[in-house]
Amino acid sequence: MTLKAPYRIKTITDYHRILGLPKPEHPLISVINIGSFEQPPLEEPISLMFDFYCISLKRDLNANIKYGQQTCDFDEGVLFCMAPGQVWGIEFNKEAKNKPSGWMILIHPDFLWSTTLAKTIQSYQYFNYSVNEALYLSDREETMITGIIKYIEQEYHSPIDKFSQQVIISQLEVILTYTDRFYQRQFITRKRSSHQLVARVEDILNNYFNSEALINKGLPTVSSIAEQLNVSSGYLSELLKALTGQNTQQHIHDKLISKAKEKLTTTNLSVSEISYELGFEHLASFSKLFKAKTNVTPLEFRASFN
Repeated sequence: MTLKAPYRIKTITDYHRILGLPKPEHPLISVINIGSFEQPPLEEPISLMFDFYCISLKRDLNANIKYGQQTCDFDEGVLFCMAPGQVWGIEFNKEAKNKPSGWMILIHPDFLWSTTLAKTIQSYQYFNYSVNEALYLSDREETMITGIIKYIEQEYHSPIDKFSQQVIISQLEVILTYTDRFYQRQFITRKRSSHQLVARVEDILNNYFNSEALINKGLPTVSSIAEQLNVSSGYLSELLKALTGQNTQQHIHDKLISKAKEKLTTTNLSVSEISYELGFEHLASFSKLFKAKTNVTPLEFRASFN
C-alpha cells in the first residue's frame, strides 16, 4: 500500500472523537471494544502515528495493516503493540462484510511515569521498530489475553481510587509478559527481517541515553547519528520526517524528555542534578526545553506525581 505523510493523534481523547466514541473515562488510559464502533469510510490508505502506547487484539478487521516492515491481515486473531511515535498504515477492504471484533488498550506514557513499568516497558522488544511483524495468536492464547483485558476493562469502568492505577499496571505487566513469551514462540518458526533505518536510529539513541555518554559528551548531534548510519544529516532527517513525521533533532529531544520524566518520577535527584546527568551545562536550558515540550516545568511535572 502507498501511504501519505502520517496523521498524528496526540491524545487518547482525540482518538475517541475520531472513532465517534464517548470521551474516555480516564484521559491517560482507555479500553476500547472494537465491535462497538463503525470503521471510518476511508477511500484510500492512510498512515497514523500515536503519542501513546497501543496494545491491540483484533480479528476480522476487514483491513490490511502496514505494521513494522510487513503488511498483515486480520482474519486470524492478531496482537500488535506500538510505542509512541511509531507509524502504521491501514487500508480497509470495502468489499468485506465481516463484523470486526477485538480490543484496544491505549496508554499514555504519563500514566506510567510513577510506576516500575515506566522503565521495564522499554525492555519489551516487540514495541521496537526492529520487530517487523504482528503476533498471530492461537485460540488458547487469544482467550488468555482476552480474559486479562476484560479484567482491565472492569477496573477501567470502576470508580477511581488510590489502588486503580496499580491494579491496571499489574494486569498490563501480565499481558506484556505473556506477549513476550508468545513472540519468542513465533520467532522459532518465523525469520526476522533485517532492521530498517528507523530501528537503527532508535537503537543508537537508546544505547546513548542509557550510557555515560550524556554526562561526558552532552546530547548526541544529528551529524554524529548520521555518521554512524553512513548517510548525510540532511538525508537522515528527511527520511525520518517522511517515515515518522519528525526529524532527527525531534527524535533526540523526545528521547531526552522521556529520560527526564523517568528520572523526575523514579529518583530523588534534584532538577539540577538531572539536568547535569542529561548533558546540560545550564539548568535554565534544560528547564526551557522541558517546558517547551511538556507545557510544565520539571518541578511541576514531578509535583503532579506526589
